Amino acid sequence: MLHKRMFWLGLLGLLLLGGVGLYLLYPRLILAAHERYPNAVPDQLLYLVATPLPTALPAPTLAVNRDQLAVIGDQLAQLQPTATASPTSTLVPTLTPQSLLSDLQFPTPEPTATNTPLPPTPTPLPTAVRLQNITIIPQKFNNCGPANLTITLGYHGVEVDQLDVGGAIKPNYDDRNVSPWELVDYVNIETPMQARFFVGGSLELLKQFIAAGYPVIVEKGLYPNAWEGWMGHYLTVIGYDDASEEFISLDTFLGPWDSSGRRDSYETVDEFWQMFNHTFILVYPPEDEAEILALLPPELSDPVTMWQATAVSNQQLTTTQPDNPYIWFNLGSSLTHLAQLTNDKSLYSSAAAAFDQARTIGLPWRMLWYQFEPYEAYLGNGRTADVFDLSDAILSNEGGQNVEETYLYRSYAYTALGDEVNANAALATALELNPNLATAVDQN
Repeated sequence: MLHKRMFWLGLLGLLLLGGVGLYLLYPRLILAAHERYPNAVPDQLLYLVATPLPTALPAPTLAVNRDQLAVIGDQLAQLQPTATASPTSTLVPTLTPQSLLSDLQFPTPEPTATNTPLPPTPTPLPTAVRLQNITIIPQKFNNCGPANLTITLGYHGVEVDQLDVGGAIKPNYDDRNVSPWELVDYVNIETPMQARFFVGGSLELLKQFIAAGYPVIVEKGLYPNAWEGWMGHYLTVIGYDDASEEFISLDTFLGPWDSSGRRDSYETVDEFWQMFNHTFILVYPPEDEAEILALLPPELSDPVTMWQATAVSNQQLTTTQPDNPYIWFNLGSSLTHLAQLTNDKSLYSSAAAAFDQARTIGLPWRMLWYQFEPYEAYLGNGRTADVFDLSDAILSNEGGQNVEETYLYRSYAYTALGDEVNANAALATALELNPNLATAVDQN
């Protein structure tokens, strides 16, 4: 009788121990299954194990400066795009080096007195294009940038591994972001290919490059489901179809994994691409430079005209879509870069007002994992409190704690306040997370 009781007590103990173990492990098992098979796990299960998402980025404590917003159009009209200046900001480093763009110059033809030839008539694009011999790979954790670069380099015959690319660009595996300039630097330094990034792209320009045989990496927003929320993402666009009005892309997060390509409407692509100011990256053989230049619209050939064109476009959109926070954010970003390039400090005030408006409407809580111009605009205005408010929000969760730029801008905010102890501590954390930042800091 005693043996039977001991047997049942032991069995009950094992069941309890197994139940506790299952309770502790099942969230990890469900999340691991979702990461491997994202469409196979019901949302209801994900809601059970997901950590509640933070709220949106904090709204500004100051009222939006409507007077400053009202003069942005006049400021942009008065800019002289031919007087391109080098970045002159000494307050913060420009983490998107303009040198990557400044050498993109169209040849200026000598004026002639007579018989000036008319520009050639553009050749009509094919109604449908699908690039061949390009293969998808599933991305590793937060590795969409290196994964898409691996895909595009492979298309050009350069074989690399996404983990090697990621290890070179973001030494911290948990780093949540790789900026376009970091991807471009990798290509230009580590491979025989050439790469450049731009903002202010268009659907028509995407089609032109694809028709010419170049896949295009775009930076965009992504909203996979409610429990994961909004995030930034890269994907490679490899085709289009005017009949169905769809782009074909290789999505390293969503698949499909047979390289057939994901189809999204022109409207959907434009909506989510707009969230990153229509940023795109081109990778191509160096001998194709002239062809790339010929495909680019003139305003993208120079940093000042590029940022001015995007600022003008977004400023005009604010009148028709005043409640779209991404348009206001893009306007602020463009004005920030113009302030750096032209040394016009008043543009920082306009950029800060645009960012205030975007924050008042509401921005996703991950927005500053990927784009850091608000920090630069607020620092340019002496608004260190906003830098700390925003960076505190980013550092309130594990993901944000692995975004090294957050600590970097906190360091500059502390420096602006004369607090060298905290400035050095924040900078040390940034460099610990990504030693590659040392080059950008040294160049400042």
